[in-house]
Amino acid sequence: MVERRMSVATHWGSFVAVVDSGRLVRIEPRGDDPAPSPIGPGMVTAADDSARVLRPAVRKGWLNGLPRAHTTARGADAFVEVGWDDAITLVSDELRRVRSQHGDSAVFGGSYGWASAGAFHNAQDQLHRFLALGGGYTDSRNTYSTAALEVILPHVIGGHPWSYQSRMPMWDEIAENCELVVAFGGLALKNSQINPGGLARHQTQNLQRQCREAGVRFVNVSPLRSDVAGFLDAEWLPVIPNTDTAAMLGIAHTMLVNGWHDEDFLRRCCIGFDRFTSYLVGEHDGVAKDAAWAAEITGISREAITDLARRLTAQRSLIMVNYAVQRADHGEQPIWMSVVLAAMAGSMGRPGCGWGAGYATMDATGVARGRPSVAKVPEASNPVPDFIPVARIADTLLHPGETIDYNGQRLTLPELRLIYWCGGNPFHHHQDLHRLARAWQTPDTVVVHEAWWNATAKFADIVLPVATSLERDDFAAGFSDPHLVAMPKVREPAGESRTDHQIFAALASRLGYEQQFTESRSEIEWVRHLYEQTSAQLGDAAVLPSFEDF
Repeated sequence: MVERRMSVATHWGSFVAVVDSGRLVRIEPRGDDPAPSPIGPGMVTAADDSARVLRPAVRKGWLNGLPRAHTTARGADAFVEVGWDDAITLVSDELRRVRSQHGDSAVFGGSYGWASAGAFHNAQDQLHRFLALGGGYTDSRNTYSTAALEVILPHVIGGHPWSYQSRMPMWDEIAENCELVVAFGGLALKNSQINPGGLARHQTQNLQRQCREAGVRFVNVSPLRSDVAGFLDAEWLPVIPNTDTAAMLGIAHTMLVNGWHDEDFLRRCCIGFDRFTSYLVGEHDGVAKDAAWAAEITGISREAITDLARRLTAQRSLIMVNYAVQRADHGEQPIWMSVVLAAMAGSMGRPGCGWGAGYATMDATGVARGRPSVAKVPEASNPVPDFIPVARIADTLLHPGETIDYNGQRLTLPELRLIYWCGGNPFHHHQDLHRLARAWQTPDTVVVHEAWWNATAKFADIVLPVATSLERDDFAAGFSDPHLVAMPKVREPAGESRTDHQIFAALASRLGYEQQFTESRSEIEWVRHLYEQTSAQLGDAAVLPSFEDF
């Protein structure tokens, strides 16, 4: 038996992983931990939880051939366990039937969510590659986290939807150059404990402390005082939820009428300010968006709004807007208006100042301008042009054929007959779960890959058990995180679980395109291939160790 010490900064202290013949036997507090806690790391504990899906399972009503559409059994029906061969047959036959009877656009590739870290075992990449090679699928666009921001920013500041991440000020630049940070939606430090794709080193807290030690002042415009860390000693302006845009308009009006705004920058670098000014002073609707008007809507006093307008223009300032403020009806407005406000304030374009979004939403934001390219599973071209905005899944299921507005287009919602979902949980992040539950009854079939019996699994027709990140080989490459982390398999998959890739390879074999899907590589050969491809892409930027040493 071999012991390995895990260098993990957690709420539970330090631990020793006890491994026997490559299998994680248990994890226990390290002997020199001054105050070991009985609570273990979540992933290790969850791996053997009673909620694990251990064998393929099929909803009884679906298996018995009851009417598959417009039922109310999903979420309430019992499941019957079946063997893997039967499960692969059921899924492959249903994919064939739906595609032949209703077309490829009737299949929805709903792998939305972070799933778990891993460059190869990325659920979205695996599912979309499988479905695209099989004929295509209806895709989704944008994210629940930042959809309004993703759509509006390219129209306001240019670039692609996420290019602002590398253009906005980093924390070290803020510490060195900025005097005042105004954070709409706050800076909840707890949110920075995670990062899509993995996180090697937590840095946000220390970087925020450096800003405070450098004398940067913070203003928290949020309904919650606790939306900033206590050590920032932030001024709190408690705003009524969903009134951030009104607060920004009141500040902008105050800047304008006092002549505090940066006329030179607005003239040289912006277009449309004359039209905005006309709206701001009330030429169109007779309502001046002044501090008094904003105070009545936002709950922030007229005096506080006026004072903040003065300070924003008198000091080197940065306006931050968090993702939360755009998760609402007309969510594009606070994003758009925050850019306008930053342009007026006079610090746009200066080091450490101007505008930024999503600070402390995840650790990568504001920490680094991005890492070099990391190889990923090759995409396959999707022959189906149809897509839906990610949060319109319930609308699509309930009202196929209707048209909606999206980013200057008119989209017709497709008729979805088969939902294939893995690597995410729509019943965790969708807005109106009762409506989603009703909508979820309409397709013919719902196939889900899951490790646990969560709500999405319980609302499926066919549930295929998948391995966790502890039960497969991979390497992590987090979003904008300049680290690669080895993820060797430390235990066998629970029950009869398989990896997503193994499941799709079996289905592709049954459907006649296994070689196209796997490219004749095993999983560990894929991991090696992506690692070596990453090493080659890095070139002189970084010299990686050999795959074996890594």
